[in-house]
Amino acid sequence: MIRGHVGWVALCCLALGGSACTTTPRSTTPPEQTPAPEQKENPAMTTSLECSLSVPSTLKSGQPVEAHFQLTNRTSQPLYVLKWRTPLEGRLLGNDFEITRDGTEIPYQGPMVKRANPGADSYVAIAPGASVDAKVELSLAYELTQPGRYRIAFRNELFDVIDKQADVPRTMDQFRPMPVQCPAVETTITAP
Repeated sequence: MIRGHVGWVALCCLALGGSACTTTPRSTTPPEQTPAPEQKENPAMTTSLECSLSVPSTLKSGQPVEAHFQLTNRTSQPLYVLKWRTPLEGRLLGNDFEITRDGTEIPYQGPMVKRANPGADSYVAIAPGASVDAKVELSLAYELTQPGRYRIAFRNELFDVIDKQADVPRTMDQFRPMPVQCPAVETTITAP
């Protein structure tokens, strides 16, 4: 009978990779505990900014394709958003939109910028319940002259969001990116 149990235990050890059946010496002193890193940002901030995007529903080929971008602060405290790589900068300085025409991706053809640490003027303050918005001309950086159905989406991440004015600005190694859900929009570009 004992032999049967030993075989069963050996089989279980093999199934579990052997690690469950090894013995470790017991220590009489408790192991050192490493405290978890302190979370400085408010966990509720991950869903605190509402993003919206809009474009005209129909345009003629050659017309400007202007996107209206808006962020709304849904918290009870001011938030400070780094404007980099968003329409809040006033122009496109990177591949910040995913644009397709009839399912085919349109490549970004605009400038790419290398940056140093931001200054305080690189952030925009958004009061509780308030919104900030900007318009950006997409056809300056994406080829949008061919007739077709275009789907336009913001790439859904803000480089840095801060909930304490005293922390503005932060250096790049301290950035805390925040994803935002910004529903995609569509427009139809027709022949002139």
